[in-house]
Amino acid sequence: EVQLQASGGGLVQAGGSLTLSCAASGFTFDGYATGWVRRAPGNEREGVSALSSTDEGTYYADSVKGRFTIFTDHAKNTVYLRMNNLRPDDTAVYYCAALRTRTNGAWLLRALGYEHDAWGQGTQVTVSS
Repeated sequence: EVQLQASGGGLVQAGGSLTLSCAASGFTFDGYATGWVRRAPGNEREGVSALSSTDEGTYYADSVKGRFTIFTDHAKNTVYLRMNNLRPDDTAVYYCAALRTRTNGAWLLRALGYEHDAWGQGTQVTVSS
């Protein structure tokens, strides 16, 4: 069974940092783009960050550029999102997703939220002011 398990969320003060993890089971990331999508109450899903299947392309929403970093550990079959300088408007449920494609591009940010082949259960990130 193809599964993604997200973890690492929590409560942090503005300016703080968190690292989210997303472990895959039942498949490997080979041939898959991966990424993170968030949803705040009352808002639509927002693609936060994406990593191409070759690990050569990284893409970020404008709102998180320079603060968030996506990376993967293939040995652990895990993708991470390092979040620095967190702001209250980063508060949301964060989901990890995987899409079977070898195509790169910023289009992955939106695609992962709606066309994914695997979807994690979400982890809550709350940033207090």
